[in-house]
Amino acid sequence: MYPVELTIPMAKDLTNFGFTSLTSSDAVNEALSKEEGTTLLVVNSVCGCAAANARPGAKMAIQNEKKPDNLFTVFAGVDREATATAREHLLPYPPSSPSIALFKDGKLVHFLERHHIEGRSAEIIAQNLVMAFDRYC
Repeated sequence: MYPVELTIPMAKDLTNFGFTSLTSSDAVNEALSKEEGTTLLVVNSVCGCAAANARPGAKMAIQNEKKPDNLFTVFAGVDREATATAREHLLPYPPSSPSIALFKDGKLVHFLERHHIEGRSAEIIAQNLVMAFDRYC
C-alpha cells in the first residue's frame, strides 16, 4: 500500500480531468458491467510511466471527437479491492499497472498493458486510444 498523501496528486491528475475514481469492488462491477455504451478504465500507478505516458496519453485521447461515454480509474497499490475486481474484468490479461482498457457494452474491446505504455510517448498512447475510440465509440 502506498501512503494516500503520496498518491492524491496522481489520482487528481485524472479525476480533475473528468475521470471518476472507483474505490470499491461494487463500484467497479457496476461501472464495468454497463450493457450499453463505452467505458474507459485507467489502472493508475505511482510509476514514472504512469506519470509521463499513461495519464497524459489518456487525457489527450479523450479530447478526440469520438470518445468513451464513461471515464473511470482505479489506483493500483491504493484501492486494492477495486483494483483486484477491475483486473477480473481485464482477464485473460495478467495484472498490469499502469494499463488502459476500453469496454463496449460491458465487454473488453481494447487493452494497453504496461509493456504497451512503458517507453512510448503520451502522444503514441493517445493515438492508439483514438484509433480504438474511432472504431468502438
